[in-house]
This record gives sequence, C-alpha cells and structure tokens, in this order.
Amino acid sequence: MTLFFVRLRGVATSRAIWTMSLLAAMLGMSLYVRAAEDSGSPSGTQAFATGATIPLGEVRGRIDHLAIDVARQRLYVAELGNDTVGVIDLAQRKTIRTLTGFKEPQGIAYVPSTDTVYIANAGDGSVRLFHGADLTRAGQIALGSDADNVRVNEDGSRVFVGFGEGALAVIDSKTQQKVGEIALKAHPESFRLERSGPRIFVNVPDARSITVVDRSSNKEITNWQTGSLRANFPLALDEAGHVIAVFRHPARVGVFQAQDGRLMSSSDTCDDSDDVFVDAKRHRLYVICGEGFIDTFAQDGDSFRRLARLSTQVYLYRCRSSIAMEAQSLPSCRNYAPQVRG
Repeated sequence: MTLFFVRLRGVATSRAIWTMSLLAAMLGMSLYVRAAEDSGSPSGTQAFATGATIPLGEVRGRIDHLAIDVARQRLYVAELGNDTVGVIDLAQRKTIRTLTGFKEPQGIAYVPSTDTVYIANAGDGSVRLFHGADLTRAGQIALGSDADNVRVNEDGSRVFVGFGEGALAVIDSKTQQKVGEIALKAHPESFRLERSGPRIFVNVPDARSITVVDRSSNKEITNWQTGSLRANFPLALDEAGHVIAVFRHPARVGVFQAQDGRLMSSSDTCDDSDDVFVDAKRHRLYVICGEGFIDTFAQDGDSFRRLARLSTQVYLYRCRSSIAMEAQSLPSCRNYAPQVRG
C-alpha cells in the first residue's frame, strides 16, 4: 500500500505539506506531497495538486483514521484491516515503524500536552496509549465495545471517544483514566467540539439525528431530528456558527444553524460520503465520498455552491479527519477493496 499527499493550491510555503494531507483520501492508502505553484486564484476550481507517494509496506485490508504529531512531522495511520498502526516520517517521506497487536484500530489522536498517542480499537473496545517520544506502551482503557472516533479538546485536558451502542467516553489526559460518560441514543459517528463553548455536536445516524451535548455536565442538551435526510456520517463546524452534516440518503450536504438546529440549506453531493472538511481560510468545504470523488464547495452565506469534483479513480469507502493545524485537516479513508495504484 501507498500513502499519497495532496495539498491545496494557493500556498507555497513548507507548512503546506500539512495543509491538506486532507486528501490522503486518494486511496485511503496513500498520501501526496508537492509544493504546487500559487495559482493566484484562491476561488479557482483546481483545488489540489498531487505529487510523490509514500509506501506503507505489506498492509492488507482497509485503513481508517489518521493523526498527526506536527512537531515531529510524524503521521499515524490506523490500519484497521491489518490490526496495525503505521508510523510515517513526513520529512523523510517514508514509513519508519509499524505498531502491532491491535484489534481493528479505528480512531487515533495525538495529545501534544502529554505527548501521548490514543488509539481506539473496534475489536475489543479498548483505547491504547503510547508515549509519543519512543512509542512504548503508556496504558490501556477498556470501554466495552466498538471504540471509534477520538477527539481532543482545545487545551488537551480531555479526550473524547465514541463507543458502544451509544456513548462518548470522557478521558482525563493527565491521569489517563475515564472520568465520565455521555449517553446517546445510538452509536456515534463523527462528532465535533465547538471551540468557543461547551457543546459537542454528534452525528447519530441510527437515531436519524444530530445530538447536542454539554461537556461541562456530560448531558444531552437537545436532539435535532433530520427528517428525510438519513445516514449522517461526516460532520464539521465552521466559524460562522454552522453545523455541517453530510448525508448518504439522499446524498446531501446539510447546513444547520448551531444556535437552534434549523436547516438553513442543503446541496447535492457525491454518494457514500464519510468525511467533510471546512477550510476557513479559503471559505471552502470538501466532501470525500466512497463513490470515488472529492467535492469542493464554495461558501455563500448559509449555503455552499459546488466548485469542482475530483475523481480519486478508486472506490473509496470512508474518510475521516482530525484538525492538524489552524483550519487545516488530516483525513483518512477506507476502501471496499484494497486496490493499490503505482
């Protein structure tokens, strides 16, 4: 397998390496990096430039989340189908290590404040912790079943993990112990923490809803029913006070008012979506789909207008993300079949 780096046009600095490793979505097994020329047109339709590939080695099956240690220029790849986690040196553009012994690793996050890597396992419901410096084991937290998405709050003091039949686990990053649990009506998919307040917005597709919880009290505040819009897996927040959920049935981008849950607009998008990214700097939205496309949208108030559709040329399954730096995101993907392109 191979990792491809994809970066956005319009930024020619070295920081652009991180800018949108976003479309690591290319294969779910590859990452592209290239310093593209500044297009001079941030609103242009050519959103991405591609470059060299990074081999992952003998990895079978699909991969899931990625996480980044910016200071060390290190990328972690949850190789779910292989029960491993790949460690990529981005400066050298090569795989430097493969961690073994996992049970379907899904969610993954790096906490700089404690220099700890958190890896959630679907197979046994555990969250396994590793020291960032040498990647030795730092502990393990048992959650029960299907440990999935992992998110970290702004100051790194709390780690949230979606798991089981419907809950978010709350972990104290200093003690590395579970200190709370937020009950939900069904298994959580993507969820996001607002930066300026205590709310968490959670996609709960089996309940046909977006649930809003208070992380101060660890309780549900409200539940937004999504009506005829179903299968809401990707979710993102923007700086204009919108909750953006992408639905598979029908394939639509739904823009909700964060204050009261009103649906402000919806737009057609590609099929089998599983990740969405907000680019605040360019006022864009990126939707990654298992159909084999990445849709780029331009923001226009409370709605989004599609600018371009990039074919990934392989059949993607899922892509997910975690904020790497500023408004720049780092996703991952799953494949229905592990097709590797050269």
